[in-house]
Amino acid sequence: TALIYANGEIHLGHITSTYLPADIFVRFCRLRGDEVIHVGATDDFGTPILVEAERKGINPEEFVAYWNKIDQKDFDDLGISFDIFYKTSSKENIELVQHFFERLHEKGYIYKQAVWQPYCENCGKFLPDRYVRGTCPYCGATDQYSDSCENCGRTFQPGEILEPHCAICGAKPTSRESEHFFFKLSHFSNALEKWLLENKNLQPEVKNYVLSWIREGLRDWDISRDITWGVPIPLEEAKGKVFYVWFDNHIGYISTALKYFGERGVDGKEAWNSSKIYHFIGKDIVYHHYLFLPAMRLGVGEFKLPDFIPTRGYFLLEGQKFSKSRKWYVSLRDYLKNFPADYLRYYLAAITPYSQLDVNFDWEDFQKKINNELIANIGNFIHRTLSFIWSNYNGEVPEAKTFDELDRELKEKVKTVARDVAKEISKNELSRGLRIITEFSDFCNQYFQQKQPWVDKEEAKTALYLCVNAVRSLAILLEPYIPFSAERLWQQLNLKGTVHEQDWNSASEFRIPSHHRINKPVILFKKVEDEDIRKEREKLPKLSTS
Repeated sequence: TALIYANGEIHLGHITSTYLPADIFVRFCRLRGDEVIHVGATDDFGTPILVEAERKGINPEEFVAYWNKIDQKDFDDLGISFDIFYKTSSKENIELVQHFFERLHEKGYIYKQAVWQPYCENCGKFLPDRYVRGTCPYCGATDQYSDSCENCGRTFQPGEILEPHCAICGAKPTSRESEHFFFKLSHFSNALEKWLLENKNLQPEVKNYVLSWIREGLRDWDISRDITWGVPIPLEEAKGKVFYVWFDNHIGYISTALKYFGERGVDGKEAWNSSKIYHFIGKDIVYHHYLFLPAMRLGVGEFKLPDFIPTRGYFLLEGQKFSKSRKWYVSLRDYLKNFPADYLRYYLAAITPYSQLDVNFDWEDFQKKINNELIANIGNFIHRTLSFIWSNYNGEVPEAKTFDELDRELKEKVKTVARDVAKEISKNELSRGLRIITEFSDFCNQYFQQKQPWVDKEEAKTALYLCVNAVRSLAILLEPYIPFSAERLWQQLNLKGTVHEQDWNSASEFRIPSHHRINKPVILFKKVEDEDIRKEREKLPKLSTS
Protein backbone atom coordinates (compact mmCIF):
# COMPACT_ATOMS: atom_id res chain seq x y z
CA THR A 1 0.00 0.00 0.00
CA ALA A 2 1.04 3.61 -0.59
CA LEU A 3 2.97 4.79 2.45
CA ILE A 4 1.34 6.96 5.08
CA TYR A 5 3.21 10.18 5.86
CA ALA A 6 4.49 10.05 9.44
CA ASN A 7 3.36 13.59 10.17
CA GLY A 8 -0.20 13.44 11.44
CA GLU A 9 -3.25 11.36 12.13
CA ILE A 10 -4.74 8.97 9.61
CA HIS A 11 -8.00 10.24 8.17
CA LEU A 12 -10.83 8.51 6.35
CA GLY A 13 -9.53 9.59 2.94
CA HIS A 14 -6.39 7.49 3.42
CA ILE A 15 -8.48 4.48 4.37
CA THR A 16 -10.94 4.74 1.48
CA SER A 17 -8.56 4.85 -1.48
CA THR A 18 -5.77 2.64 -0.24
CA TYR A 19 -5.71 0.71 3.02
CA LEU A 20 -9.22 -0.76 3.16
CA PRO A 21 -9.31 -1.93 -0.49
CA ALA A 22 -5.88 -3.51 -0.02
CA ASP A 23 -6.90 -5.24 3.21
CA ILE A 24 -10.14 -6.64 1.77
CA PHE A 25 -8.22 -8.01 -1.18
CA VAL A 26 -5.44 -9.46 1.00
CA ARG A 27 -7.89 -11.16 3.36
CA PHE A 28 -9.70 -12.68 0.41
CA CYS A 29 -6.40 -13.96 -1.02
CA ARG A 30 -5.53 -15.58 2.30
CA LEU A 31 -8.90 -17.34 2.46
CA ARG A 32 -8.43 -18.44 -1.13
CA GLY A 33 -5.15 -20.09 -0.13
CA ASP A 34 -2.71 -17.72 -1.82
CA GLU A 35 0.68 -16.92 -0.32
CA VAL A 36 0.17 -13.19 0.13
CA ILE A 37 2.28 -10.60 1.92
CA HIS A 38 0.71 -7.27 2.85
CA VAL A 39 3.50 -4.68 3.04
CA GLY A 40 3.14 -1.25 4.64
CA ALA A 41 5.32 1.44 6.20
CA THR A 42 5.43 5.05 7.24
CA ASP A 43 6.94 7.59 4.85
CA ASP A 44 9.45 9.26 7.15
CA PHE A 45 11.52 11.69 5.10
CA GLY A 46 10.92 14.93 3.25
CA THR A 47 10.04 18.51 4.04
CA PRO A 48 6.52 17.85 5.45
CA ILE A 49 8.12 15.89 8.29
CA LEU A 50 10.84 18.45 8.88
CA VAL A 51 8.39 21.38 8.86
CA GLU A 52 6.10 19.72 11.41
CA ALA A 53 8.95 18.56 13.64
CA GLU A 54 10.42 22.07 13.65
CA ARG A 55 7.05 23.55 14.56
CA LYS A 56 6.81 21.18 17.52
CA GLY A 57 10.40 21.75 18.60
CA ILE A 58 11.50 18.10 18.43
CA ASN A 59 13.95 16.26 16.21
CA PRO A 60 12.50 14.47 13.16
CA GLU A 61 13.63 11.02 14.38
CA GLU A 62 11.46 11.32 17.49
CA PHE A 63 8.62 12.79 15.45
CA VAL A 64 8.42 9.93 12.91
CA ALA A 65 8.89 7.25 15.59
CA TYR A 66 5.89 8.66 17.44
CA TRP A 67 3.68 8.64 14.34
CA ASN A 68 4.83 5.19 13.23
CA LYS A 69 3.59 3.81 16.56
CA ILE A 70 0.31 5.74 16.42
CA ASP A 71 -0.35 4.68 12.82
CA GLN A 72 0.27 1.02 13.60
CA LYS A 73 -2.26 1.20 16.46
CA ASP A 74 -4.87 2.90 14.28
CA PHE A 75 -4.41 0.38 11.45
CA ASP A 76 -4.65 -2.53 13.91
CA ASP A 77 -7.85 -1.15 15.42
CA LEU A 78 -9.42 -0.90 11.97
CA GLY A 79 -8.36 -4.46 11.19
CA ILE A 80 -5.82 -3.56 8.50
CA SER A 81 -3.82 -6.79 8.54
CA PHE A 82 -0.25 -5.97 7.50
CA ASP A 83 2.21 -8.84 7.46
CA ILE A 84 4.92 -6.26 8.01
CA PHE A 85 4.63 -2.55 8.81
CA TYR A 86 7.97 -0.76 8.78
CA LYS A 87 9.49 2.66 7.96
CA THR A 88 11.40 4.38 5.17
CA SER A 89 13.96 5.76 7.65
CA SER A 90 15.12 2.20 8.32
CA LYS A 91 18.74 1.18 7.74
CA GLU A 92 17.49 -1.31 5.12
CA ASN A 93 15.68 1.34 3.10
CA ILE A 94 18.50 3.90 3.29
CA GLU A 95 20.95 1.30 1.96
CA LEU A 96 18.64 0.21 -0.86
CA VAL A 97 17.89 3.82 -1.89
CA GLN A 98 21.59 4.58 -2.11
CA HIS A 99 22.08 1.35 -4.09
CA PHE A 100 19.39 2.46 -6.56
CA PHE A 101 21.10 5.83 -6.97
CA GLU A 102 24.54 4.29 -7.47
CA ARG A 103 23.24 1.96 -10.19
CA LEU A 104 21.40 4.78 -11.97
CA HIS A 105 24.49 6.98 -11.68
CA GLU A 106 26.77 4.26 -13.07
CA LYS A 107 24.47 3.80 -16.04
CA GLY A 108 24.47 7.51 -16.88
CA TYR A 109 20.88 8.27 -15.83
CA ILE A 110 21.91 10.93 -13.28
CA TYR A 111 23.40 14.35 -14.00
CA LYS A 112 24.08 17.61 -12.14
CA GLN A 113 22.63 20.98 -12.96
CA ALA A 114 22.63 24.37 -11.25
CA VAL A 115 19.15 25.55 -10.34
CA TRP A 116 17.75 28.65 -8.75
CA GLN A 117 16.15 27.72 -5.46
CA PRO A 118 13.80 29.79 -3.33
CA TYR A 119 15.62 31.11 -0.28
CA CYS A 120 14.02 32.76 2.74
CA GLU A 121 16.19 35.64 3.96
CA ASN A 122 14.06 35.82 7.10
CA CYS A 123 14.50 32.12 8.03
CA GLY A 124 18.03 31.94 6.60
CA LYS A 125 17.62 28.76 4.53
CA PHE A 126 16.64 27.20 1.20
CA LEU A 127 12.93 26.45 0.88
CA PRO A 128 12.29 23.19 -0.99
CA ASP A 129 8.84 21.64 -1.54
CA ARG A 130 6.63 21.99 1.53
CA TYR A 131 8.52 25.06 2.76
CA VAL A 132 6.95 27.00 -0.11
CA ARG A 133 3.28 27.46 -0.87
CA GLY A 134 1.69 29.24 -3.81
CA THR A 135 -0.53 28.89 -6.90
CA CYS A 136 -0.44 25.90 -9.27
CA PRO A 137 1.00 26.91 -12.66
CA TYR A 138 -1.30 24.44 -14.45
CA CYS A 139 -4.78 24.76 -12.95
CA GLY A 140 -4.51 27.92 -10.85
CA ALA A 141 -5.37 26.22 -7.53
CA THR A 142 -4.16 28.35 -4.62
CA ASP A 143 -2.37 27.33 -1.41
CA GLN A 144 -0.49 24.44 -3.02
CA TYR A 145 2.95 23.08 -2.15
CA SER A 146 5.77 23.85 -4.56
CA ASP A 147 6.32 20.28 -5.82
CA SER A 148 2.78 19.15 -6.68
CA CYS A 149 -0.86 20.18 -6.91
CA GLU A 150 -3.49 18.39 -4.84
CA ASN A 151 -6.19 19.70 -7.17
CA CYS A 152 -4.99 18.58 -10.62
CA GLY A 153 -2.38 16.00 -9.59
CA ARG A 154 0.44 17.53 -11.63
CA THR A 155 3.99 17.71 -10.30
CA PHE A 156 6.36 20.55 -11.00
CA GLN A 157 9.96 21.59 -10.53
CA PRO A 158 11.41 24.14 -8.09
CA GLY A 159 10.68 27.68 -9.19
CA GLU A 160 7.53 26.89 -11.19
CA ILE A 161 5.02 27.61 -8.42
CA LEU A 162 3.31 31.00 -8.86
CA GLU A 163 3.06 33.67 -6.13
CA PRO A 164 5.37 31.75 -3.75
CA HIS A 165 5.69 32.46 -0.04
CA CYS A 166 7.55 30.82 2.84
CA ALA A 167 5.36 28.27 4.60
CA ILE A 168 7.04 29.08 7.94
CA CYS A 169 7.07 32.87 8.12
CA GLY A 170 5.01 33.92 5.08
CA ALA A 171 7.76 36.06 3.53
CA LYS A 172 8.32 36.16 -0.21
CA PRO A 173 11.48 34.15 -0.97
CA THR A 174 14.44 35.33 -3.01
CA SER A 175 16.42 33.04 -5.36
CA ARG A 176 19.85 31.53 -4.84
CA GLU A 177 21.76 29.13 -7.01
CA SER A 178 22.26 25.54 -5.86
CA GLU A 179 23.64 22.49 -7.65
CA HIS A 180 21.09 19.66 -7.88
CA PHE A 181 21.00 16.10 -9.18
CA PHE A 182 18.54 15.10 -11.89
CA PHE A 183 17.19 11.72 -12.99
CA LYS A 184 16.79 11.31 -16.78
CA LEU A 185 13.07 10.56 -16.70
CA SER A 186 12.73 11.72 -20.32
CA HIS A 187 15.06 8.89 -21.41
CA PHE A 188 12.43 6.35 -20.35
CA SER A 189 9.49 7.79 -22.32
CA ASN A 190 9.41 4.97 -24.89
CA ALA A 191 9.95 2.22 -22.31
CA LEU A 192 7.19 3.63 -20.10
CA GLU A 193 4.79 3.91 -23.03
CA LYS A 194 5.55 0.31 -24.02
CA TRP A 195 5.00 -0.93 -20.46
CA LEU A 196 1.70 0.93 -20.17
CA LEU A 197 0.39 -0.33 -23.50
CA GLU A 198 1.41 -3.95 -22.82
CA ASN A 199 0.16 -4.17 -19.22
CA LYS A 200 -3.50 -5.14 -19.59
CA ASN A 201 -4.05 -5.15 -15.82
CA LEU A 202 -3.96 -1.36 -15.44
CA GLN A 203 -7.20 0.63 -15.34
CA PRO A 204 -7.75 2.07 -18.84
CA GLU A 205 -8.82 5.54 -17.67
CA VAL A 206 -5.66 5.93 -15.57
CA LYS A 207 -3.45 4.48 -18.27
CA ASN A 208 -4.80 6.88 -20.92
CA TYR A 209 -4.32 9.82 -18.55
CA VAL A 210 -0.65 8.91 -18.04
CA LEU A 211 -0.04 8.19 -21.74
CA SER A 212 -1.16 11.73 -22.52
CA TRP A 213 1.49 13.06 -20.13
CA ILE A 214 4.17 10.96 -21.82
CA ARG A 215 3.13 12.14 -25.26
CA GLU A 216 3.24 15.77 -24.10
CA GLY A 217 6.90 15.12 -23.25
CA LEU A 218 8.42 14.07 -19.93
CA ARG A 219 10.95 16.34 -18.27
CA ASP A 220 13.88 15.20 -16.20
CA TRP A 221 13.31 15.05 -12.48
CA ASP A 222 15.11 16.96 -9.73
CA ILE A 223 15.87 14.29 -7.10
CA SER A 224 17.95 16.27 -4.56
CA ARG A 225 17.04 18.69 -1.79
CA ASP A 226 18.94 21.16 0.38
CA ILE A 227 17.66 19.99 3.74
CA THR A 228 19.03 17.95 6.64
CA TRP A 229 16.33 15.28 6.95
CA GLY A 230 16.44 12.57 4.29
CA VAL A 231 18.55 9.83 2.75
CA PRO A 232 22.05 11.26 2.14
CA ILE A 233 23.18 11.23 -1.49
CA PRO A 234 26.21 8.89 -1.52
CA LEU A 235 28.64 11.14 -3.40
CA GLU A 236 31.44 13.30 -2.01
CA GLU A 237 30.28 16.27 -4.13
CA ALA A 238 26.75 15.95 -2.73
CA LYS A 239 27.59 16.58 0.92
CA GLY A 240 24.73 18.25 2.76
CA LYS A 241 22.18 17.12 0.17
CA VAL A 242 19.51 14.44 0.54
CA PHE A 243 17.15 12.72 -1.87
CA TYR A 244 13.75 14.17 -2.65
CA VAL A 245 11.22 12.11 -0.69
CA TRP A 246 9.65 10.65 -3.85
CA PHE A 247 12.99 9.19 -4.85
CA ASP A 248 13.26 7.16 -1.67
CA ASN A 249 9.77 6.41 -0.37
CA HIS A 250 8.50 3.92 -2.98
CA ILE A 251 11.75 1.97 -2.66
CA GLY A 252 10.41 1.35 0.85
CA TYR A 253 7.93 -1.11 -0.70
CA ILE A 254 10.86 -3.23 -1.83
CA SER A 255 13.12 -2.79 1.20
CA THR A 256 10.28 -3.66 3.59
CA ALA A 257 9.38 -6.75 1.57
CA LEU A 258 13.04 -7.79 1.49
CA LYS A 259 13.20 -7.45 5.28
CA TYR A 260 10.13 -9.69 5.61
CA PHE A 261 11.64 -12.35 3.35
CA GLY A 262 15.10 -12.09 4.87
CA GLU A 263 13.80 -12.72 8.37
CA ARG A 264 12.33 -15.98 7.05
CA GLY A 265 15.47 -17.12 5.26
CA VAL A 266 14.04 -16.44 1.79
CA ASP A 267 15.91 -14.81 -1.10
CA GLY A 268 14.02 -11.51 -1.14
CA LYS A 269 14.95 -10.38 -4.64
CA GLU A 270 13.96 -13.73 -6.12
CA ALA A 271 10.69 -13.71 -4.16
CA TRP A 272 9.88 -10.15 -5.30
CA ASN A 273 10.56 -10.93 -8.95
CA SER A 274 8.55 -14.16 -8.95
CA SER A 275 5.50 -12.62 -7.24
CA LYS A 276 2.43 -10.93 -8.61
CA ILE A 277 2.71 -7.37 -7.34
CA TYR A 278 -0.11 -4.96 -6.50
CA HIS A 279 0.41 -1.30 -5.49
CA PHE A 280 -2.77 0.13 -3.95
CA ILE A 281 -2.92 3.93 -4.29
CA GLY A 282 -5.17 6.99 -4.53
CA LYS A 283 -5.33 9.00 -7.74
CA ASP A 284 -3.39 11.90 -6.19
CA ILE A 285 -0.14 9.92 -6.61
CA VAL A 286 -0.72 8.45 -10.08
CA TYR A 287 2.12 10.48 -11.62
CA HIS A 288 4.65 9.01 -9.20
CA HIS A 289 3.52 5.39 -9.44
CA TYR A 290 3.02 5.29 -13.20
CA LEU A 291 6.10 7.31 -14.18
CA PHE A 292 8.79 7.84 -11.51
CA LEU A 293 8.54 4.44 -9.84
CA PRO A 294 8.58 2.28 -13.01
CA ALA A 295 11.27 4.44 -14.66
CA MET A 296 13.60 3.98 -11.69
CA ARG A 297 13.02 0.22 -11.63
CA LEU A 298 13.56 0.04 -15.38
CA GLY A 299 16.80 1.98 -14.99
CA VAL A 300 18.17 -0.22 -12.20
CA GLY A 301 16.91 -3.42 -13.84
CA GLU A 302 16.84 -5.56 -10.68
CA PHE A 303 13.24 -5.44 -9.43
CA LYS A 304 10.11 -6.06 -11.48
CA LEU A 305 7.42 -3.46 -11.98
CA PRO A 306 3.96 -3.77 -10.45
CA ASP A 307 1.48 -6.01 -12.25
CA PHE A 308 -1.53 -4.12 -10.89
CA ILE A 309 -1.90 -0.57 -9.55
CA PRO A 310 -5.46 -0.40 -8.15
CA THR A 311 -6.24 3.32 -8.07
CA ARG A 312 -9.26 5.01 -6.52
CA GLY A 313 -10.60 8.55 -6.45
CA TYR A 314 -10.55 11.43 -4.01
CA PHE A 315 -12.56 11.39 -0.81
CA LEU A 316 -15.26 13.96 -0.12
CA LEU A 317 -16.95 14.60 3.21
CA GLU A 318 -20.59 15.62 2.87
CA GLY A 319 -19.89 16.72 -0.72
CA GLN A 320 -16.81 18.82 0.05
CA LYS A 321 -13.11 18.05 -0.35
CA PHE A 322 -11.26 17.05 2.81
CA SER A 323 -9.32 19.92 4.36
CA LYS A 324 -7.35 19.67 7.59
CA SER A 325 -6.71 23.42 7.57
CA ARG A 326 -10.47 24.10 7.48
CA LYS A 327 -11.05 21.22 9.93
CA TRP A 328 -13.31 19.64 7.31
CA TYR A 329 -12.22 16.07 7.88
CA VAL A 330 -12.73 13.02 10.09
CA SER A 331 -9.72 11.32 11.62
CA LEU A 332 -9.73 7.56 11.90
CA ARG A 333 -9.11 7.74 15.65
CA ASP A 334 -12.09 10.08 16.20
CA TYR A 335 -14.29 7.74 14.19
CA LEU A 336 -13.18 4.67 16.16
CA LYS A 337 -14.02 6.37 19.45
CA ASN A 338 -17.69 6.43 18.50
CA PHE A 339 -18.43 3.58 16.06
CA PRO A 340 -17.30 -0.01 15.43
CA ALA A 341 -14.47 -0.47 12.93
CA ASP A 342 -16.63 -2.85 10.89
CA TYR A 343 -19.27 -0.16 10.28
CA LEU A 344 -16.67 2.00 8.55
CA ARG A 345 -15.26 -0.97 6.63
CA TYR A 346 -18.74 -1.98 5.46
CA TYR A 347 -19.81 1.51 4.45
CA LEU A 348 -16.64 2.45 2.59
CA ALA A 349 -16.55 -0.90 0.78
CA ALA A 350 -20.16 -0.38 -0.28
CA ILE A 351 -19.71 3.14 -1.69
CA THR A 352 -16.20 2.98 -3.20
CA PRO A 353 -16.08 1.89 -6.85
CA TYR A 354 -13.01 0.55 -8.60
CA SER A 355 -12.57 3.75 -10.62
CA GLN A 356 -11.38 7.35 -10.50
CA LEU A 357 -14.78 8.59 -9.34
CA ASP A 358 -14.65 10.56 -6.12
CA VAL A 359 -16.20 8.95 -3.04
CA ASN A 360 -18.57 10.99 -0.88
CA PHE A 361 -18.83 10.10 2.81
CA ASP A 362 -22.22 11.33 4.02
CA TRP A 363 -23.15 10.78 7.66
CA GLU A 364 -26.85 10.32 6.91
CA ASP A 365 -26.09 7.84 4.14
CA PHE A 366 -23.70 6.04 6.50
CA GLN A 367 -26.55 5.66 9.01
CA LYS A 368 -28.96 4.36 6.35
CA LYS A 369 -26.54 1.82 4.91
CA ILE A 370 -25.59 0.42 8.31
CA ASN A 371 -29.17 0.29 9.62
CA ASN A 372 -30.89 -0.86 6.42
CA GLU A 373 -28.28 -3.22 4.97
CA LEU A 374 -25.88 -4.45 7.62
CA ILE A 375 -28.43 -4.61 10.44
CA ALA A 376 -31.91 -5.01 8.88
CA ASN A 377 -30.71 -7.38 6.15
CA ILE A 378 -27.56 -9.30 7.12
CA GLY A 379 -27.84 -8.98 10.90
CA ASN A 380 -31.56 -9.75 10.83
CA PHE A 381 -31.15 -13.03 8.96
CA ILE A 382 -28.27 -14.16 11.15
CA HIS A 383 -30.01 -13.41 14.45
CA ARG A 384 -33.38 -14.84 13.39
CA THR A 385 -31.75 -18.10 12.37
CA LEU A 386 -29.53 -18.56 15.42
CA SER A 387 -32.05 -17.36 18.01
CA PHE A 388 -34.75 -19.64 16.53
CA ILE A 389 -32.45 -22.67 16.76
CA TRP A 390 -31.44 -21.68 20.29
CA SER A 391 -35.01 -21.14 21.52
CA ASN A 392 -36.82 -23.96 19.73
CA TYR A 393 -34.23 -26.71 19.36
CA ASN A 394 -32.11 -26.16 22.49
CA GLY A 395 -29.29 -24.78 20.35
CA GLU A 396 -28.99 -27.97 18.32
CA VAL A 397 -29.05 -27.81 14.53
CA PRO A 398 -32.05 -29.90 13.38
CA GLU A 399 -31.81 -32.67 10.83
CA ALA A 400 -32.90 -31.91 7.28
CA LYS A 401 -35.82 -33.96 6.00
CA THR A 402 -37.03 -33.60 2.43
CA PHE A 403 -36.16 -30.67 0.14
CA ASP A 404 -38.82 -28.79 -1.81
CA GLU A 405 -38.27 -26.41 -4.72
CA LEU A 406 -37.56 -23.38 -2.51
CA ASP A 407 -35.10 -25.42 -0.42
CA ARG A 408 -33.28 -26.46 -3.57
CA GLU A 409 -33.13 -22.85 -4.73
CA LEU A 410 -31.41 -21.82 -1.49
CA LYS A 411 -29.05 -24.80 -1.75
CA GLU A 412 -28.08 -23.72 -5.25
CA LYS A 413 -27.43 -20.14 -4.14
CA VAL A 414 -25.18 -21.37 -1.33
CA LYS A 415 -23.29 -23.54 -3.82
CA THR A 416 -22.54 -20.62 -6.18
CA VAL A 417 -22.19 -17.58 -3.93
CA ALA A 418 -18.49 -18.02 -3.05
CA ARG A 419 -17.60 -18.33 -6.72
CA ASP A 420 -19.65 -15.26 -7.67
CA VAL A 421 -18.19 -13.05 -4.94
CA ALA A 422 -14.65 -14.29 -5.67
CA LYS A 423 -15.04 -13.33 -9.33
CA GLU A 424 -15.62 -9.69 -8.34
CA ILE A 425 -12.99 -9.41 -5.59
CA SER A 426 -10.40 -11.00 -7.90
CA LYS A 427 -11.00 -8.09 -10.28
CA ASN A 428 -10.78 -5.62 -7.38
CA GLU A 429 -14.48 -4.86 -7.78
CA LEU A 430 -14.96 -4.89 -4.02
CA SER A 431 -18.25 -2.99 -3.91
CA ARG A 432 -19.76 -5.42 -6.44
CA GLY A 433 -18.59 -8.37 -4.36
CA LEU A 434 -20.28 -6.90 -1.29
CA ARG A 435 -23.47 -6.30 -3.27
CA ILE A 436 -23.63 -10.01 -4.17
CA ILE A 437 -23.31 -10.86 -0.47
CA THR A 438 -26.13 -8.50 0.52
CA GLU A 439 -28.33 -9.89 -2.27
CA PHE A 440 -27.62 -13.42 -1.03
CA SER A 441 -28.57 -12.41 2.52
CA ASP A 442 -31.71 -10.70 1.22
CA PHE A 443 -32.75 -13.94 -0.49
CA CYS A 444 -32.08 -15.85 2.74
CA ASN A 445 -34.36 -13.45 4.63
CA GLN A 446 -37.12 -13.98 2.08
CA TYR A 447 -36.63 -17.75 2.29
CA PHE A 448 -36.90 -17.67 6.10
CA GLN A 449 -40.06 -15.59 5.90
CA GLN A 450 -41.68 -17.85 3.30
CA LYS A 451 -40.81 -20.99 5.27
CA GLN A 452 -42.44 -19.63 8.45
CA PRO A 453 -40.54 -21.98 10.81
CA TRP A 454 -42.67 -20.77 13.74
CA VAL A 455 -45.74 -22.52 12.30
CA ASP A 456 -44.57 -26.14 12.45
CA LYS A 457 -41.35 -27.11 14.27
CA GLU A 458 -41.12 -30.45 12.48
CA GLU A 459 -41.57 -28.98 9.03
CA ALA A 460 -39.08 -26.22 9.89
CA LYS A 461 -36.13 -28.56 10.43
CA THR A 462 -34.92 -28.56 6.82
CA ALA A 463 -35.23 -24.78 6.61
CA LEU A 464 -33.22 -24.24 9.80
CA TYR A 465 -30.53 -26.70 8.70
CA LEU A 466 -30.14 -24.79 5.41
CA CYS A 467 -30.28 -21.37 7.09
CA VAL A 468 -27.57 -22.10 9.67
CA ASN A 469 -25.30 -23.26 6.86
CA ALA A 470 -26.08 -20.07 4.96
CA VAL A 471 -25.09 -18.14 8.10
CA ARG A 472 -21.76 -20.00 8.10
CA SER A 473 -21.34 -19.01 4.44
CA LEU A 474 -21.94 -15.37 5.35
CA ALA A 475 -19.29 -15.50 8.10
CA ILE A 476 -16.63 -16.52 5.57
CA LEU A 477 -17.83 -14.24 2.76
CA LEU A 478 -17.93 -11.23 5.09
CA GLU A 479 -14.53 -11.87 6.71
CA PRO A 480 -12.60 -9.68 4.22
CA TYR A 481 -15.10 -6.85 4.69
CA ILE A 482 -16.03 -6.97 8.41
CA PRO A 483 -13.50 -9.31 10.06
CA PHE A 484 -14.30 -8.49 13.70
CA SER A 485 -18.00 -9.26 13.28
CA ALA A 486 -17.28 -12.33 11.16
CA GLU A 487 -15.11 -13.77 13.94
CA ARG A 488 -17.77 -13.09 16.61
CA LEU A 489 -20.29 -14.83 14.36
CA TRP A 490 -17.94 -17.80 13.94
CA GLN A 491 -17.75 -18.14 17.72
CA GLN A 492 -21.56 -17.98 18.03
CA LEU A 493 -21.76 -20.82 15.52
CA ASN A 494 -19.40 -22.75 17.85
CA LEU A 495 -17.16 -23.78 14.96
CA LYS A 496 -13.52 -24.85 15.30
CA GLY A 497 -10.60 -22.50 14.74
CA THR A 498 -11.01 -18.97 13.50
CA VAL A 499 -12.94 -17.59 10.55
CA HIS A 500 -9.73 -15.90 9.37
CA GLU A 501 -8.20 -19.27 8.44
CA GLN A 502 -11.08 -20.91 6.61
CA ASP A 503 -11.14 -22.10 3.01
CA TRP A 504 -12.99 -19.54 0.87
CA ASN A 505 -14.60 -22.19 -1.33
CA SER A 506 -16.02 -23.95 1.73
CA ALA A 507 -18.45 -21.02 2.00
CA SER A 508 -20.38 -22.83 -0.74
CA GLU A 509 -20.47 -26.11 1.17
CA PHE A 510 -22.76 -27.39 3.89
CA ARG A 511 -20.22 -27.94 6.66
CA ILE A 512 -22.48 -27.61 9.72
CA PRO A 513 -23.98 -31.07 10.37
CA SER A 514 -27.28 -31.90 12.00
CA HIS A 515 -27.11 -32.09 15.82
CA HIS A 516 -24.23 -29.56 15.95
CA ARG A 517 -24.67 -27.28 18.98
CA ILE A 518 -24.37 -23.53 18.54
CA ASN A 519 -23.53 -21.05 21.30
CA LYS A 520 -26.06 -18.61 22.70
CA PRO A 521 -26.72 -15.94 20.04
CA VAL A 522 -25.83 -12.34 20.75
CA ILE A 523 -26.92 -9.45 18.51
CA LEU A 524 -23.92 -8.57 16.31
CA PHE A 525 -24.84 -5.05 15.26
CA LYS A 526 -26.23 -2.07 17.14
CA LYS A 527 -28.37 0.51 15.35
CA VAL A 528 -26.86 3.91 14.50
CA GLU A 529 -29.15 6.48 16.14
CA ASP A 530 -30.09 9.94 14.88
CA GLU A 531 -28.35 11.42 17.91
CA ASP A 532 -25.07 9.73 16.89
CA ILE A 533 -25.21 11.39 13.49
CA ARG A 534 -26.22 14.78 14.90
CA LYS A 535 -23.15 14.77 17.16
CA GLU A 536 -20.83 13.99 14.25
CA ARG A 537 -22.27 16.74 12.09
CA GLU A 538 -21.97 19.27 14.89
CA LYS A 539 -18.21 18.66 14.97
CA LEU A 540 -17.88 20.03 11.42
CA PRO A 541 -17.32 23.77 10.94
CA LYS A 542 -20.22 25.98 9.91
CA LEU A 543 -18.41 27.15 6.76
CA SER A 544 -19.45 23.85 5.13
CA THR A 545 -22.66 25.32 3.72
CA SER A 546 -21.02 28.31 2.01
